[in-house]
Amino acid sequence: MSIFSYHNAGTVLLLTLLAIPALLRTAVAGNPPFSCGPGATTQGYAFCDSRLPAERRAADLVARLTLAEKVSQLGDEAAGVPRLGVPPYKWWSEGLHGLSFWGHGMHFDGAVTRITSFPQVLLTAASFDEGLWYRIGQAIGTEARALYNLGQAEGLTIWSPNVNIYRDPRWGRGQETPGEDPTTASKYAVAFVKGLQGTSATALQTSACCKHATAYDLEDWNGVVRYNFNAKVTAQDMEDTFNPPFKSCVVEGKATCVMCAYTTINGVPACANSDLITKTFKGDWGLNGYVSSDCDAVALMRDAQHYRPTPEDTVAAALKAGLDLNCGNYTQVHGMAALQLGKMTEQDVDRALKNLFAVRMRLGHFDGDPRSSALYGSLGAKDVCSPAHRDLALEAAQDGIVLLKNDAGILPLGRSAVASVAVIGPNADDPDALNGNYFGPPCDTTTPRQGLQRYVKDVRFHVGCSSAACNFAATDQAARIAGSADYVVMFMGLSQKQEQEGVDRTSLLLPGKQQSLVTAVASAAKRPVILVILSGGPVDVTFAKSNPKIGAILWAGYPGQAGGLAIAKVLFGDHNPSGRLPVTWYPEEFTRVPMTDMRMRADPATGYPGRSYRFYQGNTVYKFGYGLSYSKFSRRLVVSGTSRETPNTSTLLSGMTVTPTANGGASYDVEEIGVDGCEQLKFPAMVEVHNHGPLDGKHSVLMFLRWPNVTGGRPVSQLVGFRSQHLMAGEKASLRFDVSPCEHFSRAREDGKKVIDRGSHFLMVDKDESEISMET
Repeated sequence: MSIFSYHNAGTVLLLTLLAIPALLRTAVAGNPPFSCGPGATTQGYAFCDSRLPAERRAADLVARLTLAEKVSQLGDEAAGVPRLGVPPYKWWSEGLHGLSFWGHGMHFDGAVTRITSFPQVLLTAASFDEGLWYRIGQAIGTEARALYNLGQAEGLTIWSPNVNIYRDPRWGRGQETPGEDPTTASKYAVAFVKGLQGTSATALQTSACCKHATAYDLEDWNGVVRYNFNAKVTAQDMEDTFNPPFKSCVVEGKATCVMCAYTTINGVPACANSDLITKTFKGDWGLNGYVSSDCDAVALMRDAQHYRPTPEDTVAAALKAGLDLNCGNYTQVHGMAALQLGKMTEQDVDRALKNLFAVRMRLGHFDGDPRSSALYGSLGAKDVCSPAHRDLALEAAQDGIVLLKNDAGILPLGRSAVASVAVIGPNADDPDALNGNYFGPPCDTTTPRQGLQRYVKDVRFHVGCSSAACNFAATDQAARIAGSADYVVMFMGLSQKQEQEGVDRTSLLLPGKQQSLVTAVASAAKRPVILVILSGGPVDVTFAKSNPKIGAILWAGYPGQAGGLAIAKVLFGDHNPSGRLPVTWYPEEFTRVPMTDMRMRADPATGYPGRSYRFYQGNTVYKFGYGLSYSKFSRRLVVSGTSRETPNTSTLLSGMTVTPTANGGASYDVEEIGVDGCEQLKFPAMVEVHNHGPLDGKHSVLMFLRWPNVTGGRPVSQLVGFRSQHLMAGEKASLRFDVSPCEHFSRAREDGKKVIDRGSHFLMVDKDESEISMET
């Protein structure tokens, strides 16, 4: 998000907006804003009749507004309409991994001053647990509604989740996403949105907004900034990489908002792209809600991208493309002039407002006092930072931590065997290192140093560097402390100074003198040291991976309020690590690849290595899906219940058109197979999992698909799905995967059309494979 203010002193509408003071608000401090209800003068109007569909109620309200009142609704801070009892509304609130300081809608200055701060999304994604993602969304939605009931929220539209693909490891906002894989991001989107919005189809707990559509993953690299970057994206990459999470968000998750990005895509700004907004989001995917711009994206279409010559042309281009809401006030300032000049019509504005007010109707803003709601009216201060939510924050942090190295079983540590521990590093005792970005005031915070103090009485701390930038390292002092202790745990990594919104990295190495500090401390320590990386994005830690004096490496992301305790529990074996990397960890040499090259697929002719585990052809530090455990798990793949028999596809596919492919093969068109045909092709695959011990633990099974070759733009492999299961030591379990060839075996052609190749496909779990033949 980025907010700038655009003012035009000669615009009467702006003066009207600025003149709307607190005296015109229907909300009283400490009470939630609402309209209608018993005693309201508008009680007889259709928009106050909760028995009617939201769309009809919204249309009735819009029809009663004057043109100036309509234009005043087009920004994220919508004006009130006192004569109709409509309170002002603030559309922008954030809930990425907990309610946030960012945005205008939430306030932490009343009965509630703190909220539950969950791990940053990338770490949560490492759990590969849809149920966990749902419960986190549910908790955030509950806390938002509780704040609203307490009069501490002026909106319930949460502009989360961020489901952009983490395409480049240098991207400063990759930490906010579920990672590089479209399947993972899609499943995260569905689970989180369902949790956030609640279980009622008609009465939303909150409104979720999936952002930033689409192909947005660059902040500021080599002089190219997100505000004027033209992303050149192929139809193939758009179909099978960038768009799937947004489609799942809308189609399966039933998200009520999609946010268009700053990005210009193939020459057209995302927020002025009618093919994207009207044809795809609202048409093909059936979005039942609204489309918002990223903050000031409409203004930037003119000021940075020079897409249209005047403010009026720009506002008209956005609204006529299907945009409903502008984060910022640009449409409010210039909307009336655009109407008067004939650049757009009142019908264009009405269409947008009907979508906006329909969502507010579904949130209950026009049903009287929300505290009388049978579904959400009882929520209040007791439901924020509740014991259940605190426990969930700890669970999420524990389940996401990834064990990357554990030479000679140095971990877990024995509590009785550790008399003293040296805790070294800039991220060891800094509460801010736990937060990531888009955070709010946490219920409470446990730093890694504090977490270890719960297990060891003698904790000897040295910061090593004053910050993660580590421009200066107190190497000698840190080494002396390391040499005096039984064990050494180093907390290194990144901070929001290296990666955040507006900031991309230029290197994948540990910043500054961190690497030399780690090496020196490891040399001075009595035993191999334990290195814990706190970061959003991946780090090239090849030096540590190959150094025998570094016995263990863990990635703990930005683990949220309970992060320090979660790390300590993992180190001492009270929690068996089960996280798996949701992104590829690339070597430093990858930074030679321009961030501006949007191609996912490798191009060997030019040396372009491709991106993500699906297409990358190069060396890795750690692969997507990698993660160790303290227990030994075995997995066995079983297709169609009890045997490896191939599902019968010949009858269904016999009447289908077979299209020759460039490599001499053939393919079937997924659209021609149709919804019913695709349903008939589905079959189950079981994975038998055995925990051989010695510890109880959670285990995530990832199932992939590969083709016999990677010609025709096929991925090297692609994730079919994942399941997570807790197993006692010695316990076995069978995990079911529902395989849909139309979804899981299909690939995108160069023109973006989805096809299934005729012939063999291989389901994989680790090295265990099962061949599935798609033949007529």
